[in-house]
Amino acid sequence: MKSLFPEITPFHTFFLETGSDHRVYVEQSGNPAGIPAIFLHGGPCSGTKPDHRRFFDPKRYHIILMDQRGCGLSEPFGELSGNTTQDLLADMERVRERLGIRQWLLFGGSWGGTLALLYAQRHPERVSAMILRGVFLARRLDMDWFLSVNGVSRIYPELWQQLQDNLPDLPGGTMLERFCEAVFSADMEVAKRAVGLWQAWSGQVALGNDYQESLEAVNEKMLRQVKMELHYAAHDYFISENQVLADCAGLGGIPAIIIHGRNDLTCPIESGWRLHRALPQAHFRVLPNAGHIARGDEMIDALVSATDEMAAVLA
Repeated sequence: MKSLFPEITPFHTFFLETGSDHRVYVEQSGNPAGIPAIFLHGGPCSGTKPDHRRFFDPKRYHIILMDQRGCGLSEPFGELSGNTTQDLLADMERVRERLGIRQWLLFGGSWGGTLALLYAQRHPERVSAMILRGVFLARRLDMDWFLSVNGVSRIYPELWQQLQDNLPDLPGGTMLERFCEAVFSADMEVAKRAVGLWQAWSGQVALGNDYQESLEAVNEKMLRQVKMELHYAAHDYFISENQVLADCAGLGGIPAIIIHGRNDLTCPIESGWRLHRALPQAHFRVLPNAGHIARGDEMIDALVSATDEMAAVLA
């Protein structure tokens, strides 16, 4: 069983100037003459971490990490203005041009995988291969699963009831609208309570039995992160309904590996299956014991094996 590669440090970092108020953090590690690969983090509200470099063999890969607008080390942190899916795709292309890369491998999980697919649909000639984990298709069906009475709420009814009891009443409003009403409230106590509820719900669904309730008080950073996640969700991720699946027809020539945990409750395996049907050339690998998060022996083995396999294909 394969494990993460040894820790490495970047050989170069910089901030990409976007022509707006945003400055996007980018780092390079591994072999500058190796196979270019960009790691696309999830969220949209997360950021890259040092361990994300370790999915790739540093001798064979030129590893690029990018913190999406308002995330991680990008500036200003949590800024929502000028922060849409189209802006993120444009930033990716700016990074590729700045680094003089002709083609690169796209490695993304959850929202990062969504971004990879949307970029590939826009720039198929720039993509050498894709590794996609925990597929998120950004359909209304997916948000309904996550935040409706007939979705994952039926797995965690006690926590769902806490949301019902502690979010502002909004007659006729969806749970997403109720969260937005609270998190964007001018009343900081209301906003912070809602952020705590969102993090508890998201953490429980994503981590399952591994979830441990945080004792850390909600702070400004947490508030900005949740606002960004809700900003994208409330705007349907700035794409049309079912766009990700509908626009896969032109990706048939791109080698791809789809990895999905059978126990993924954040993005149920139906999403991975639907994507595989749209990309029949892709290898679809179901991990019987894995969930949504990119950790655990089974998931790490699958992801590292995928990068090794793609390195052989692209050599």
